[in-house]
Amino acid sequence: MEKQNTSIMEQWKRNSILFLGGQSISLFGSSLVQYAIMWYVVLNTQSGMMMTVYILCGFIPTFILSPFAGVWADRYDRKKLIIISDASIAFVTLILAIVFLMGYESLWLMFLIAAVRALGTGIQTPAVGAIIPQFVPEDKLVKVNGANGSIQALVMLLAPMASGALLGLASIEIIFFIDVVTAAIAIFIMLVLLHIPKHKKAVEEEQVSYLDDLKKGFIYINNHTFLKKFFFFFALFFVFAAAPSFLTPLQVARSFGDDVWRLTAIEVTFSIGMMIGGVVIATWGGFKNKIHTMTLACILFGVLTIGLGAIPNFTIYLSLMAIIGLTMPLFSTPSTTLLQERVEPDFLGRVFGVVGMISTSMMPLGMLIFGPIADIIKIEWLLIGTGIITFFASFFLIGSKELLKAGEPVIKNELEEKTES
Repeated sequence: MEKQNTSIMEQWKRNSILFLGGQSISLFGSSLVQYAIMWYVVLNTQSGMMMTVYILCGFIPTFILSPFAGVWADRYDRKKLIIISDASIAFVTLILAIVFLMGYESLWLMFLIAAVRALGTGIQTPAVGAIIPQFVPEDKLVKVNGANGSIQALVMLLAPMASGALLGLASIEIIFFIDVVTAAIAIFIMLVLLHIPKHKKAVEEEQVSYLDDLKKGFIYINNHTFLKKFFFFFALFFVFAAAPSFLTPLQVARSFGDDVWRLTAIEVTFSIGMMIGGVVIATWGGFKNKIHTMTLACILFGVLTIGLGAIPNFTIYLSLMAIIGLTMPLFSTPSTTLLQERVEPDFLGRVFGVVGMISTSMMPLGMLIFGPIADIIKIEWLLIGTGIITFFASFFLIGSKELLKAGEPVIKNELEEKTES
C-alpha cells in the first residue's frame, strides 16, 4: 500500500511538471508574438482606437468559441483538444510568417494574427482549466495553480525582454518562427511524454448535442447561487480592469516617452511581481477562506490602479506595477481553485468556458468604453476613476454569504460526494 501511494504521488508530480513545462514553453512563444504585435500597434499609431481594435480582435473570437469549447472540454479528450489548439495556432502563424517574408506587411495582418490566436485560446482555456484536476489531488490544487502562476510570470518576465531585443536585432518574422518552434515542443511533450487518463465523459459513447449540453451547463450555473454571484463579480471586475490592463502602455508612451525599453520595463516589473505573488500563494496558500484572499487582492488592485494614475515619477510607477503583478496570483489562484473544487467534474469544461466568455467579452467592452475616451481625456484620470470603482466593488465578495460559504475549505465528505457525482 505504501509503495502504491508513493507511485501515485510520483505520478501526479511528474505529470504536473511535464504539463506545466510544456504549457510554459508554448506560452513563451505566444508571449513573444503578443508583445511584438502590441508594441507595433502602440509605437506606430499611439491611438486608443487602434488599441481597441487590437483588443477586440484578440478577444471576440475567444468569446464566440468559448461556450462550444466548454462543451468539447467536457465531452472529448482534453489533452487532444490542447494539442489541436496549439497545432492550429502554430500552423497559421507559420503561414503568416511566410506571408510577411514575401513583403505583405500591414496593420490589418497584425489584427488577423491576434484573431486567429484568440480562436486557439478559446479552445485551450476551458480544456486547461478542466484537465488539471484530472491528475492533481484536490488538496494540492492551490500549490499547483500557484506554481503555474509563478512559472507563467517567469515566462512573462523573459518574453518582453526577449521580444524587445529581437525587434531591435531582427524582423518580426523571426518571432513568428520562434513561436512555431515552441508550440512544436509543447505538442511533443503533451503527445509523447505526458500520460493522462481520459475523464469519464470522454470515454462514453454518447451523442453530443451542443445546444443541449450548453443548456445543461447554464442550468447548472443557474442552480448554484455562488456561481451566479461569482460570475457577476468577474464580469464587473474585468470591465474596469481593462483600463490598467491595456491602456498603461499607451499611457507610458504618451506621458513618459515612446521608447521600447519603457514598454519593456512595465511588462518586466509586472511579471516580477506576478512571479513573487505566485511563490507567495503557492507557499502560503492564502487565507482559509479563498474569498478573503480574492478580496484582499481586489482591494490592493484598486488602490494601486489609483496610484498609476496619480504618480508622475516613472520609477515609482514601475514599483506600483510590480505590486499590481503580485496581486494577480492572489486573485486568480484561489478563484481557479475554488471552481475546480466546487464544480462537478462533468461540468468543469463548461464552467471554465463561461469564465472565458466573461473575460473575453467584458475586457473588450471595457476597451470599447475606455479606448475612445483615452483619445479625449488623459489616461491618468481613467485609471484613478476605475481604481476607485474597483476598490469599492471588492467588498461585494465578502458581502455575499454564498460566496463566503463556497470559499471555505472543502472537507473530506464533500470531496467524496463530489467525486461520486
